[in-house]
Amino acid sequence: MRHRSAPILLLCLSLVVAPSWSRTVEDSAGRRVEIPDKVERVYAAGPPASILVYVVAPDRLTGWPRAPRDYERPYLAAEYRDLPETGRLTGRGNSANLEVVLRSRPHLIIDFGSINDTYVSLADRVQAQTGIPYLLIDGRFDNTPTALRLVADILGVSARGEELASYAEGLFQELDEAMDGVPEESRPRVYMARGPDGQETGLKGSINTEIIERAGGVNVADPGDASVRRGIVRSSMEQVIAVDPDTIVTWDENFYRRVWDDPLWAGITAVRDGRVYFSPTAPFGWIDRPPSLNRLMGLKWLSGVFFPDRFAHDLRTETRRFYKLFYHVDLDDTDLERLIAWAQQRPAD
Repeated sequence: MRHRSAPILLLCLSLVVAPSWSRTVEDSAGRRVEIPDKVERVYAAGPPASILVYVVAPDRLTGWPRAPRDYERPYLAAEYRDLPETGRLTGRGNSANLEVVLRSRPHLIIDFGSINDTYVSLADRVQAQTGIPYLLIDGRFDNTPTALRLVADILGVSARGEELASYAEGLFQELDEAMDGVPEESRPRVYMARGPDGQETGLKGSINTEIIERAGGVNVADPGDASVRRGIVRSSMEQVIAVDPDTIVTWDENFYRRVWDDPLWAGITAVRDGRVYFSPTAPFGWIDRPPSLNRLMGLKWLSGVFFPDRFAHDLRTETRRFYKLFYHVDLDDTDLERLIAWAQQRPAD
């Protein structure tokens, strides 16, 4: 019975949500997709897309791929903390099926992140099976202003998109001007430690670690071979020891707490010199987890960590401003200080 009823359910739900198409947009993969003139409900294919939609027009988001944890909730606008958990169509741990998607009654599906044949194939298949338009938006840092303007225009909030895009452009310009002429040998050699043992990282060029280069650092996880696929990899301790980073950044609290007393890491320059930095993760990670608009806050923080003499940011002021503009929340002093404590903690804390 399940196999017989599923197609009927899909058809019925498709009929409920199907609006009349009135315009065609081209997404970042070059796909021309017909969308409704008025998009009021958006299904986010994964966490990066949910942040994009929440930032641009939170009232259009049908749900969170993963429900916010208790410690994340104060950093989201109250009216959107309890949106349903919808699962994810893309990325690690994809958990949503098409019936779940259709029950959300979306007018549009958006994915935000890497663009390759795998994601294009998924988008085409889901769009064909559900009749719901599915857009792929390039999530690389350099495309951020374009992505914000495109999605804001699609959702009918162009002024909002311009405000957000201008923030991103201003930040990028500030970074570029301050780092102009700084040679590679004068930049920190950075390793991003992921997971409780710190031995998962992202290769240079990966969307998960491009924040290192954008903030002025050098990613030591560089295969030196242009043909190597850039993404998340496992590294051995021998490899970490060989590249010997002078700076480590992480968002894994277990790794951060244990690395100082772990004999395997004791000889790494970053550990010896106390240059291991822990990224805040509420409501989303500042350096990754996921790689979305949340990384703009991480750029403010990391640039100051890497080059305190070039970037004299007032972290409290910048954090308040960012959370108000992007996350729709006015941070009280307690919640703000909790974030700052995460960003500024040291091994003696």
